[in-house]
Amino acid sequence: QVQPVESGGGLAQTGGSLRLSCAGPSTFSDYTMGWFRQTPGKEREFVAAISYTVMNTYYSDSVKGRFTVSRNNAANTLYLEMNSLKPEDTAIYYCAPHIRGSIYDANSYRFWGPGTQVTVSS
Repeated sequence: QVQPVESGGGLAQTGGSLRLSCAGPSTFSDYTMGWFRQTPGKEREFVAAISYTVMNTYYSDSVKGRFTVSRNNAANTLYLEMNSLKPEDTAIYYCAPHIRGSIYDANSYRFWGPGTQVTVSS
């Protein structure tokens, strides 16, 4: 297995919460990992990232204060806790390891998983 596998998506109401998981191979524990999201017709958008040391986290302005990224390297799993959800959070969410370049740029990542759909109803 090279690609990670995302899970935990689903339907939530505005103001609700969801927790996404991303399971990957053991080698991913050596990489900064990122979460991105995408809606039809739009480019993949940075959501959050966390360094392999767990010392540094990064968030887009649109989710800062509502979403929390974390990881369990022993379990080779990445998480995204999403609170105070808004309809504009509706998207397919993807995780991937950061390879090189800006952590905010989807082109800096490889080995994308299939994604998990998050739908927030108003």
